Amino acid sequence: MTTRLAVLGGGTGGTVLANKLAAKLDTEIDAGDVEVTLINETATHVYKPVWLYVAFGRADPSEARRPLDDLLDRRIRLRTGRVTDVDPSAKRLRFDDGDTLGYDYLTVATGARLVPDRIPGLAEGAHDFYSADGAERLRDALADFDGGRVVLSVGGMPHMCPAAPVEFTLMVEDWLRDRGVDATVSYTAPTERTHKLPSVADWTDERFEARGVESHTEFAVDHVDTDDRTLHAEDGRTVDYDLLVSIPPHAGVDLVTDAGLGDDGWVETDPRTLAAVHAEDVYAIGDTTDIERPMAGSVAHYQAGTVADRLAASVRGHTPTATYDGKVLCFLEAGLDEATFVSFDYDSMPVLREESRLVHWAKGAYNEAYWLTARGLI
Repeated sequence: MTTRLAVLGGGTGGTVLANKLAAKLDTEIDAGDVEVTLINETATHVYKPVWLYVAFGRADPSEARRPLDDLLDRRIRLRTGRVTDVDPSAKRLRFDDGDTLGYDYLTVATGARLVPDRIPGLAEGAHDFYSADGAERLRDALADFDGGRVVLSVGGMPHMCPAAPVEFTLMVEDWLRDRGVDATVSYTAPTERTHKLPSVADWTDERFEARGVESHTEFAVDHVDTDDRTLHAEDGRTVDYDLLVSIPPHAGVDLVTDAGLGDDGWVETDPRTLAAVHAEDVYAIGDTTDIERPMAGSVAHYQAGTVADRLAASVRGHTPTATYDGKVLCFLEAGLDEATFVSFDYDSMPVLREESRLVHWAKGAYNEAYWLTARGLI
C-alpha cells in the first residue's frame, strides 16, 4: 500500500519540506511505496522578502516569483486549488471544485494572511510592503515624497518578518537623507519596546536615537483618520503623518480553526516535535503554528528539516526522534548599505553582530541563492 504524504501550502516551509521528503524517501518513491503531494492555491512560489527592496527600487516584483514546477522534485505531485475543508478524522482534504484528496500524513504550512480592515482607515490611509502591489505603490509614493513626516506603524502582533519594521525605518531614513529630503521619520509599535526581543530593542533604540527617529511604543493603533492624516492609539495618543507605512494586522487561516486544529487560525503545535496537538498524523510548520517563534523563513526552513526526518522515520516503521531546537536566523538591514544578523534557539538568547557592508552583501547573496533553499539543496 502506498503511503500518502500531503503538504498543504507552497511557501518556504511547504516547498522545502516536499523536496526534502523526495530526497530522503527517494527509494520508496521510486518503488511506488510513497507519494508526496504539495497542495497550493496557485502554481507560483513567492519569496516575500524581496518586496522590501521593491519599495526602494532595488528589486522588481518578478524577482520574487518562480513556478512551483521549476522548484519541485519531478516526482512530487503538485495539486493547485483552494482547499475548503480539512477532515483530520477521515484524513481527507476537500477542494472548492468538489474534489477530495486522501492522505496518511498531513503537514499544514498555510502561513498567515493580512487583515488591514481590522483597523478602521488603515487600508485606505496606509501603504505596506507585504505584497507585490503594495510594494510597488509604496515605491511610487516614496519617489513622489518631497518632505514631511514618514511613519512606520506596526499594526499588530505577531507578523511576518519581525525585523522588517525596523529594517524599513532605518532604510527609509537612509534613503531620504541621501536624497536631501527634509523629513522626519517616526516609528510606532504596540509592544513595550521597539522590538519584542530585548537585545534587538537595545540595538534598535541606539540606532533610532543616533538618526533622529522618533519612537512611540505601547502604541496600539485604534484607527486612522485619513482626512486629518492622523494615527490614533487606543489610549488616545496621536501621531500625524504625511506618508503612512504600516505592518498590517495578521491572522491565521479559517481552515485551521474549522478543522479543529487550533484557535484563530493558528495550529496548536508541539514546539519540539511540531505535531499538531489536536489531530493524529498531522504536523504544522512555519507561520501557521502557534509556537513562540518569529514568523521567518528560516524558522520554516529548519522546521521542514525536522518534519522530513520524522515523516521518513514513520514511513519506515521507526519511532520518530527528530526534534526542532527553536533555531532562528534573521538578517536585519541597518540602512541601505549595512546589515547585521541575529541567531538563537530555545536554549540561547538572541545576539546581534555589529552591522557591516559584508553582512549586507551576504543578505543580498542569500536572496539570490534562495531558490536553492526552496529546492531543498541548502
